[in-house]
Amino acid sequence: METRDQRQRGEGRSPNPTDTTRLGCARAGEELILKPKLGKPRRSSYTLPGPDFSYGLYIHRTDGGVPEAIGHWHTMKPRPALLRKMPRDYITMNCSALKAGYTTAHEFNLYYKAKDIHRKADEESRIKRGPPKVPADMTYGIVSRPSTSFFDLLHHKYKELWMEQQRATAVIQREEKKKLQKGKAYETRTTLLRKHPLPAKEESFWHLPRLEKVGPHLSTFPDSEARKKAFSAYRSEMPVRCGPLHQGIYTTS
Repeated sequence: METRDQRQRGEGRSPNPTDTTRLGCARAGEELILKPKLGKPRRSSYTLPGPDFSYGLYIHRTDGGVPEAIGHWHTMKPRPALLRKMPRDYITMNCSALKAGYTTAHEFNLYYKAKDIHRKADEESRIKRGPPKVPADMTYGIVSRPSTSFFDLLHHKYKELWMEQQRATAVIQREEKKKLQKGKAYETRTTLLRKHPLPAKEESFWHLPRLEKVGPHLSTFPDSEARKKAFSAYRSEMPVRCGPLHQGIYTTS
């Protein structure tokens, strides 16, 4: 509740956002709800330092401004190379020991003590400390391709070259087709079977093992030559005769 004295002085009352006039005492934070004046920006509620204030971080030892940057050039001083003991080169020592005729482990240990060979500094470091030696007139990078002639682009030279290549390819393909047509016809499986028919498989029936080597008791052929001729004629006619034993009528083709 506002008292009578506060109402008369205007204290305890929030200002109208659309009104630029203010009655009573100013409070902290009222700048955020006050309407800015015509033609002027809204006032900030923070107090800024004076004109002699420098923003940013100031380093007392190294920051000297523009004169310091122009007059001095800070560079890293090279560190001296550390001399360290290189490890033993066992590969070289083992090869030398084998060439000398040593084969046992005890002889190898004695050879290590007699001839102590260490690895070189260049072999130990993957990247050498010194820069590689390059010619004085060396140009780094890749060679740029020659520029395209603008005259050739306007006259469609590349199009004509491509069309000539396509015409030459078409002529070569046509010649190859003519050569294939003039040659012999392709041999297919059907033509090969007609020229060289497959031999007819002889049907073998199961017999008792004790009767396999028993000769025939009756022979109706006058001699063995007549028997061979009869069976050869029978085998040649088997593909064209009907029946399970190929002794029936001839098949119609």
